[in-house]
Amino acid sequence: MPYWRLSAYYLCYFASLGALVPYWALYLQAEGFDALAIGQLLALLSITKIIAPIVWGHLVDRSGQRMPLVRLGALLAALTFLTVFIAHSFWSMAAAMLLFSFFWNSSLPQVEAVTFNHLQAKSSRYALVRLWGSVGFIVIVTLLGWRLTHDAVTTLPIWLLVLFISVWLSSLLIPDSAPVHSEHATLSLRHILQQRTMIAFFAACFLMQLSHGIYYAFYSLHLKAAGYSSVAVGNLWAIGVFAEVLIFLVTPRLLDHFGARRVLLWSLAFAVVRWLLIGNFVALLPVQIIAQLLHAVTFGTFHAAAIHFVHHAFSGRTQGRGQALYNSLSFGAGGAAGSLLGGFLWADTGALMSFGVGAAATAIGFVIVWRGMKLDAA
Repeated sequence: MPYWRLSAYYLCYFASLGALVPYWALYLQAEGFDALAIGQLLALLSITKIIAPIVWGHLVDRSGQRMPLVRLGALLAALTFLTVFIAHSFWSMAAAMLLFSFFWNSSLPQVEAVTFNHLQAKSSRYALVRLWGSVGFIVIVTLLGWRLTHDAVTTLPIWLLVLFISVWLSSLLIPDSAPVHSEHATLSLRHILQQRTMIAFFAACFLMQLSHGIYYAFYSLHLKAAGYSSVAVGNLWAIGVFAEVLIFLVTPRLLDHFGARRVLLWSLAFAVVRWLLIGNFVALLPVQIIAQLLHAVTFGTFHAAAIHFVHHAFSGRTQGRGQALYNSLSFGAGGAAGSLLGGFLWADTGALMSFGVGAAATAIGFVIVWRGMKLDAA
């Protein structure tokens, strides 16, 4: 397995995420956009996650060529990001973000599929590759938190352009892989999606990412409004992803011993607690540190369990579309719904109600998984 070449891609891709997610709202705010506009613009990043992975997944499953399309998407993301430098009005920024994020969001699900194909029977070991993405996120979010105390936040697009180019360069190193066939290979995509377990799974993923959509869009603004410095904001983000790295080291054992369903339930339960802590106790730094440590389970174990489940549920010619659907319905539709909902709630009712809605969404997700997924699911 090309461990280091795959790890390099995750490192670069999630480094770009570490620059975009915590700081893009601050950049938009510096450009003069209000909370509602910021929520709408950030929702565009999630909306392209609905469309782009499905389009790319369809092309991949038709052609059977994953990495050439991954490399094309990464290159076009870097090139189209240049439009951000000339976008200053709401509509020009919306067009620029739609354009670059379409290509940026198209490739990751296919790299996930390639990674699992290289892992083959050791699919629970995915977390040991994915943890390098968390390392990249930590390095950039910490470095930028320090740099933005010296530089204007308007320098952020330069950092992002360099990181997008690094994603493209790292994609050139990854060898392609053929899909792994299993007992599900003869099932149609429609047949798989009609299963009760699959419906419950995707519903829970949507709700979990809806709650994270609120968090990603407004956590930095929430901290800034409470008086935290840029360094403190960056460090709190880094704490969360550092905890994610540590949990990735033990996630293979968790999945082997407990299965995806139980890990998903634990993650959803801890998410309820996390959003309530963030919404109600922002002024208390120790509480925020605890809430950020819970990122290990609200994102780390949840994502590892979800993608492990998807790999076993979809295979053969449905593999590309299966990974794409997971990204589209959870990170795409769920993230977009969270950003939009958070934008409206933030403007009218503030942080307490916004994160309270996130807690309610994950509580509903817990019930759906508990009642809807089979006990032996993956």
